[in-house]
Amino acid sequence: MDDVKIGEILEPGSEEKQRSREERVRAQFWKTVRKAAKAVPFLDEVIAAYYAALDPATPTRVRGILLASLAYFVLPLDFIPDFIFGLGFTDDAAVLMAALTAIRTHITPAHRAAAKKALDDLDRDPAKR
Repeated sequence: MDDVKIGEILEPGSEEKQRSREERVRAQFWKTVRKAAKAVPFLDEVIAAYYAALDPATPTRVRGILLASLAYFVLPLDFIPDFIFGLGFTDDAAVLMAALTAIRTHITPAHRAAAKKALDDLDRDPAKR
């Protein structure tokens, strides 16, 4: 994926587009996390980004960037479909890493603590994997 494509994906978009993305992310995020657990090495940061995206205290533009990247992450059919073994989450990881690099300072210790707890809960409960 080139920088132009990633830049297009990460556009925050209108309020309506952000609402739509937030609904999609809320509905599909944890299912996708369970599928991507072994494929995305920085999953703790992705989960922290999820909490930051849903936090009303996070600046609107930052929330928009995060929701755009997380919406791309939860789409099963994107640039490289997620079901392709070994490659499926590589494009998602590139988009997520670009978003995280751009907004890293807006992910708070509280977001990271919530992510750690969520990961611990997933690790303890095999039914949630």
